[in-house]
Amino acid sequence: MEKRWVLKQQGSEEDNEKLAKELNIEPVLANLLVQRGVRTFDQARAFFRPQLDDLYDPFLMKDMNHAIERIGKAIQKKEKILVYGDYDVDGTTSVALVYSFFKEFYDHIGYYVPDRYSEGYGISLQGIQHAQKGEYSLIIALDCGIKANEKISYAKENGI
Repeated sequence: MEKRWVLKQQGSEEDNEKLAKELNIEPVLANLLVQRGVRTFDQARAFFRPQLDDLYDPFLMKDMNHAIERIGKAIQKKEKILVYGDYDVDGTTSVALVYSFFKEFYDHIGYYVPDRYSEGYGISLQGIQHAQKGEYSLIIALDCGIKANEKISYAKENGI
């Protein structure tokens, strides 16, 4: 398969220079920011140092309330929870963040990152089998699993 880079259109020279001066950065970096819609000091602050108010409401995601209820039930019943994410940078970062959060107050937590060569991306049968062997009853899938209907059904059939 041939891959093709699609370059964003250059920002205007005026916008690039203005932002470079405001932020005291190189014009090439200012251009990258302008290409992403960051044209002012305040927009740059929000881009580089977002506040909690800048985040999207997580309850806009479908069934988030059910997920929260299920996690709450697992904690209340002291079920074993497995945090599962891909091996790429956003997957491993998500796993580290969520696992560290839960580990602060909950002991029945583990994590799983699939082997990139033998399991590939997403939820794998090996990962589900790992959960079974470890007697986990809940998998929190991060940045994966949204289309893994067959594997999720398999996990459910096996008590996860």
